[in-house]
Amino acid sequence: MKIYITRHGETEWNKAGIMQGWKNSNLSEKGNENAKKLSQHLASVKFDAIYSSPLGRAMETATHLKGERNIEIIQLEHLKEMGFGVWEGMPHLEVQETYKEQQHNFWNQPHLYQPIDGETYEALIERVKKGLEKIVADKAGENVLVVAHGGVIKAIYTIIKNIPLEDFWKPPFITDTSLSIIQVKDEGIEFILEADVSHLG
Repeated sequence: MKIYITRHGETEWNKAGIMQGWKNSNLSEKGNENAKKLSQHLASVKFDAIYSSPLGRAMETATHLKGERNIEIIQLEHLKEMGFGVWEGMPHLEVQETYKEQQHNFWNQPHLYQPIDGETYEALIERVKKGLEKIVADKAGENVLVVAHGGVIKAIYTIIKNIPLEDFWKPPFITDTSLSIIQVKDEGIEFILEADVSHLG
């Protein structure tokens, strides 16, 4: 079983430098274009199932990627972006000025990060792990597509590669519509493609 994992296309808030989390903003023009490019790149892959975060930006991207395929998009709460609490809807610069220590910890020392009304990294990883286990247990077919978010995909890397929490944000960086592929075998799960953006030219 191969699981193709991608991040949603760029959104208007990504462009404006605003924290999203569980709040949503629509795909930007570039986000739509990149999702269409990835859709063309994956046109020959016969997907047996598509799982998506229920957030609008992921569902928009999943709809592009589904194309003419006659399969439903299964929404999984486990694939939602990390909840950023009071930071959601705030510009990055405002978060940096108002919550200097925790903003620093968020990006540089995730093991020390303490959210305000949001999720901890530990909670995110546990949630994503359950989602990944469900997708594998469903055995929906040979090729499965997952559309999620930067934080969720980094959590998948952390789980599969057994990365220490303090190294959560180390490369590869998960850009919009970047593609990672994991292979699931009896002996375990491994990456066979990481954060690829060749479809963007």
